[in-house]
Amino acid sequence: MIRHSTAHLLAYAVKTLFPDAQVTIGPVIDNGFYYDFACERPFTPEDLPAIEAEMQKIVKESLPVSRSVKSRDEAVAFFKGMGEAYKAEIIESIPANEDLSLYSQGEFTDLCRGPHVPGTDKLRAFKLMKVAGAYWRGDHNNQMLSRIYGTAWLNDKDLKAYLTQIEEAEKRDHRRIGKQQDLFHLQEEAPGLVFWHPKGWSIWQVVEQYMRNVYRKTGYGEVRCPQILDVSLWQKSGHWDNYKDNMFFTESEKRTYAVKPMNCPGHVQVFNQGLHSYRDLPIRYGEFGACHRNEPSGALHGILRVRGFTQDDGHIFCTEAQIESEVRAFHEQALEVYRAFGMSGDSNENVQIKIALRPDSRLGDDATWDKAEDALRNALRASGV
Repeated sequence: MIRHSTAHLLAYAVKTLFPDAQVTIGPVIDNGFYYDFACERPFTPEDLPAIEAEMQKIVKESLPVSRSVKSRDEAVAFFKGMGEAYKAEIIESIPANEDLSLYSQGEFTDLCRGPHVPGTDKLRAFKLMKVAGAYWRGDHNNQMLSRIYGTAWLNDKDLKAYLTQIEEAEKRDHRRIGKQQDLFHLQEEAPGLVFWHPKGWSIWQVVEQYMRNVYRKTGYGEVRCPQILDVSLWQKSGHWDNYKDNMFFTESEKRTYAVKPMNCPGHVQVFNQGLHSYRDLPIRYGEFGACHRNEPSGALHGILRVRGFTQDDGHIFCTEAQIESEVRAFHEQALEVYRAFGMSGDSNENVQIKIALRPDSRLGDDATWDKAEDALRNALRASGV
């Protein structure tokens, strides 16, 4: 509630200082919030002190926060009348029979489910952190918006503790360390792609050789598959319908190829070469597969969120009766690797395991998903995780 209310406070301050700016969305995120604005001049870090000062001014005015309800069409007309085209567009996508709640403070009104604090005087511990660019609705074909990030807490003590944590984390930022130790660099001509320097690549090789030993010990045969494949294969595999917006493409001799975003279809092609008896199963393939994904530029972050990466990837071909034992074996292998890198103690107390269940956009029928998910759950229970 505090963070959502502070996002509205930020929007009010921006509208006060920059009346021509249009508000779009302002959700709560981990430890804070952000708000996207459409404006002629993108915001810069130099704008933040003035915006924050205006926020503090509004807090001191102790303005009450009130809730009102409008029909969808009334809300559309209301925001269009204020020149808030983006907010009106959001509302137009909502079913016509739904009533919408609006929250107001002073001269500012925004669309929101709520709840909110009763007055601006309740917002006492906040700070604006940074600015960034973000495409409207996350689509690079749309206008680039100006995003302001902030954080908000119950009191100054909690805010100070968080800012200290951020300061300490920045000292250990992998991008800073990579530059200081001459390990790697990134540059504008290759967004989301890493230039590895000799020292960094030496570390990479040590990690890769360690993982190669894990492959051998746990029965994985290492394979290597092509970087590009004809789009017909991606259409056949189903990735085309569900993933093409995140893929890179190239053409040659009137054929269109996709740069692989994942290794799955390649491993299936290896398995399909020749016949296999059930006695051959399970067959385990592993690959240090170089993959490329067309991630939004605003989501890229150092070497943690990239467009080009090596996916230490494995696929297991087995019978249904072998699924549970294979999943158990895989988790034991993964936890062993985490321990080797100091990511968990002997009891794995620092490791959280989450099950990825069926997404809305998926391949296969529900009966197959039911079997797979049940086997996964049973295997996890048997593993004691």
